[in-house]
This record gives sequence, C-alpha cells and structure tokens, in this order.
Amino acid sequence: MQLSVSFENTAGTEKRSGPVQVGWFLNQTKGGVIYSAPERVRGAERNRTHAKSASRCPAVVNMESRYFLVRCPFDLNLQFVRDKEGKPGVRNLNGAMSGIRGNKLREKVIMTPEQEWRYAGVPTIQIPTPYVFISDEPVHISQVPPFLHYLKQPWPGTLFGGRFPINVWPRPLMWAFEWHDTEKPLRIDRGDPWFYAGFETASPERSVTCQEVERTPELLEYMDLISGAVNYVNQTFSLFEEAERRRPETLVKPIARRGAT
Repeated sequence: MQLSVSFENTAGTEKRSGPVQVGWFLNQTKGGVIYSAPERVRGAERNRTHAKSASRCPAVVNMESRYFLVRCPFDLNLQFVRDKEGKPGVRNLNGAMSGIRGNKLREKVIMTPEQEWRYAGVPTIQIPTPYVFISDEPVHISQVPPFLHYLKQPWPGTLFGGRFPINVWPRPLMWAFEWHDTEKPLRIDRGDPWFYAGFETASPERSVTCQEVERTPELLEYMDLISGAVNYVNQTFSLFEEAERRRPETLVKPIARRGAT
C-alpha cells in the first residue's frame, strides 16, 4: 500500500493519471438534509465571451478548480456578550424569529474557554460540522475562508483554518472563528458561503473531483480508530504514520448521484 503522509514520500511510486478522487460524507446523518453538497468554486456563469477574460486564464481556472465551497447550513446572527461573572458567551439576535431553536443553537455554537484564545480579548467560537473529506491517495485539505466570494455582510473577524492529509486523517471539520471586533455582530445566513475546502495533490497537473462516498463499515471502523485522539495527545500529527499503517488500502467508494462534481 502506498498512501504517504507527505508528498515527498511518493517518489518512486507508480505515477497515476486522471483526476484525483476526493470523497466527502457526513459523519452524522441526523438532520443531514440541511447540509448541502460541496460546490466547485469555478462556475460556468463567469464571463467567457472574451478571449482575455480572467475566466479563461489557465492560472485562475487551475486555482479555482481546487477549491470547493461549503455553505452555511443555518442562520447565524450572534452578539458577543459577557454574563454577570464576566464569562464570555453569545446571544442570538434573531430571538423568537430565529430559524434555529435556542437549545439547538447552544449545542452548535461553542465558546472556547478564554484561556485557550490565541489573542487576548479575541474570543474564539467553534461550530462542529459533519463534513468529512477522504482520499485513497496523498491529498492535503486546507480549510480557508470563502475569499473568492463577495460577502454582503463582512465578518467581524477571521476564520480559524487548518491543513492536514485526508488520506490518513479523515476527520470532521470544525468551523472556528476569531471574533476581533466584538462590538459588531456575526451574521451569516443559511446558504451563504461558510468556508472553502482546498485540495493539494502530489501531481499538480491532475484535476480534482469531489463526490459523496458511502459510509462503508471499513470507513466507519477507520474513523473510530482515529476519532478523539486530540483528547489524549497534543500533537496528533505524530500519529499519522501509525494511522497509515493500520489503514485499509481502499476506503473511497463513490455514490453515483446526479449533480456530482
């Protein structure tokens, strides 16, 4: 089996051709209908009627084709607050008109303990997502803000992104946000751009496809193997090689559905 944690370790292996297959699935299916499929950022609606249009630039097309958009699954209209004891928290500004029930919002939006904030006075909130990406060959994912989309309501802070190899460490993504301007609310409507998943491959000339995959027993067993490791060790990257040794050779089994990209 030749998976490799890093691209450098693929030297001397058989060179593959065709698109790099990236799979995605939801690790929790309850209420999963609110989570839309990732969309390729490169869109056909762009202007391609002129030869010099940026939509025809190979560099632009190649970069955009490696990013997939994930949209926000519910309305967020949050205000940063502190209680009488000074403990940080959030308030739902939509109140009784909110599309998401208060108890469910409290389950979804997690205020990180203040001692864990990266910057003093800059709160961090987290929203667990059920999105998991996986590949049977070396691929790194980067979770980044939706920088190619115009946001009608600019965020009062920054996305807390990350990068890791999905071939050996498929795990649910966490949407994390650093709230720099706490005087302004954080508002993201359902369907608005939430984040991008960008993919790096060992062969830059190969395109990337992203398709929903089956939650096979082998895949779920491997997910159980690596889940929760962050609760026991500080540097989970040190576990990549051990996970690779125990990984089945094939975990990606695409679901044939209309609209796959």
